[in-house]
Amino acid sequence: MIITLLTDFGLRDNFVGVVKGVILGINPQARIVDISHGITPGDILQAAFLLESSYRYFPYGTIHLIIVDPGVGSGRKAIIVKTKNYYFVGPDNGVLAPSLEAEEKVIKIISITNQRFYLKPTSSTFHGRDIFAPVVAYLSCGRNISEFGVSQKDYRHLEFPRPVIGKKTLLGRIIYIDRFGNLVTNIPQDVFRRFVGKASFHIHLKNKIISQISKSYLDADKNKPLAIFGSSGNLEISISCGNAKNYFAARRGVKVWVRLV
Repeated sequence: MIITLLTDFGLRDNFVGVVKGVILGINPQARIVDISHGITPGDILQAAFLLESSYRYFPYGTIHLIIVDPGVGSGRKAIIVKTKNYYFVGPDNGVLAPSLEAEEKVIKIISITNQRFYLKPTSSTFHGRDIFAPVVAYLSCGRNISEFGVSQKDYRHLEFPRPVIGKKTLLGRIIYIDRFGNLVTNIPQDVFRRFVGKASFHIHLKNKIISQISKSYLDADKNKPLAIFGSSGNLEISISCGNAKNYFAARRGVKVWVRLV
């Protein structure tokens, strides 16, 4: 059984290693795959985007464990969600929502309340170790999800930023900046194509205008901006052989306009 990990733990401390140790202590046959541990601490939107961009590339039956949990120790719930193809385990704070909404069917949602599966003593600040890790380990051993708690009807949804479509303008925002400095927007390729059709367009970011979609990062002159549909399927603003984050002094949330001309 494959278990993926997506956390904001970083790699400096022992958190990731300890979570893996707990899982392997219960199920030594588990195959653990790291999606990322570089999420900005507590950044639910960033984690939700990376999960939704990643989960479907794993074999059916994979357990996706997400620990980005600024509400750890509070009244927030911990949940397991079984879909047609996968299991998702994490805090019920919205981080799972975009992936669950992209899946074909949610079959069952369990609020994790059965303390028989917790490590003892249970820390109020490290549920990743004491609750989530043992739960996914036992789940990977074939335990039925109903054993872990009680059913609930829904999960917490997330106000994920969507592009705004006008008559001649499409407004998007930068929602993610990767380590290469590429600026990923919330404009999916299909939305862009439907909006533009066969018309000419200008993509505006700050004081720069881009009037075509590139097929590679080398389609523009060196150190010049370009627009491309990246691996997430969303519109990206990039710099040929450079760093768009630095070039534009960009940050997440900055507006990107597509205008018909």
